[in-house]
Amino acid sequence: MTEVTKPQGKPARPFFSSGPCAKPPGWSPEKLATESLGRSHRAKIGKSRLQYSIDLMREVLELPDTHRIGIVPGSDTGAFEMAMWTMLGARGVTALAWESFGEGWVTDAVKQLKLEPKVHRADYGQLPDLDKVDWTDDVLFTWNGTTSGVRVPDGEWIPDDREGLSFADATSAVFAYDIPWDKIDVATFSWQKVLGGEGAHGVLILGPRAVQRLEEYTPAWPLPKVFRLMSKGALAEGVFKGETINTPSMLAVEDAIFALEWAKGLGGLKGLQARSNANAHALDKIVAERAWLSHLAVDSGIRSKTSVCLSVEGADADFIKKFAGLLEAEGAAYDIAGYRDAPPGLRIWCGATVDTADIEALGPWLDWAFETLNA
Repeated sequence: MTEVTKPQGKPARPFFSSGPCAKPPGWSPEKLATESLGRSHRAKIGKSRLQYSIDLMREVLELPDTHRIGIVPGSDTGAFEMAMWTMLGARGVTALAWESFGEGWVTDAVKQLKLEPKVHRADYGQLPDLDKVDWTDDVLFTWNGTTSGVRVPDGEWIPDDREGLSFADATSAVFAYDIPWDKIDVATFSWQKVLGGEGAHGVLILGPRAVQRLEEYTPAWPLPKVFRLMSKGALAEGVFKGETINTPSMLAVEDAIFALEWAKGLGGLKGLQARSNANAHALDKIVAERAWLSHLAVDSGIRSKTSVCLSVEGADADFIKKFAGLLEAEGAAYDIAGYRDAPPGLRIWCGATVDTADIEALGPWLDWAFETLNA
């Protein structure tokens, strides 16, 4: 085998393909030392920090007062399933699936809730025909497909006069795109994606139509305690004021607060978007300069700017495993192999917590790994 010369520079921080993602610059455990750690989440200080994190999320997301924010168990998966279990069944359901998590919501609707959803599917790298969506139904979709690198182009396909509710799994989309909140009845995400936070906690955002559904509809199936958003016939408002259903990690809450305060220092949502856009542009340049590398999502109008999925010419799963392993052994990139259910390829995180210079430094290392395996 011909020896290939290694590049000199390396990214300053490791790359992560999904959560947990790279921490914001300046992060350190010492920055999280506050009086709330080790105290009960039901104590005054614990509740105040939980409420503060909610207030920060509202501010940075530019979320209108019409929408409530709650911190719930189970990361984004728990938040989205909470919404499905508590609100679906009142009318028909349509589910969109073009990557693994969308398929997961289809499985939940069919096998767990025993519903009969209309399903619109597309292959990895593509998007279903959004014009065919029946909005007399409740509609489930991922705003940004983390495992496929495909996103919806915008919210124009969601009608203002929709009869059903829009359920958006937005875990790798919030803080990176302009979300038209008037089009969204339910949105979910987790701190470990664009904020680079810790896992286990989900965030549930409810618009007024979703709240109305909860107040007027009782599902036919039993609800576990961690899914219950109603109490004595009324919305459990405390959930949206920092009174979590179960015990949260106050360390994870402080970590999220650090990231949100960092985001405010960047200029809020626009600052986060600018960093993510710059990273995606830098990666686009890397791809354009290499004939052996291409985007899984060919159409740039639906291509993710956070979780970017790439195809490597002639690569199978074994090649990608070796490719990612070479880069990890050198400390140049970690966990960049594509998702196990996706076509063999790479997945590069371009969220705001990554510095653009680190994306640029990755290019020569991709060359080195490719040339090494083909030498």
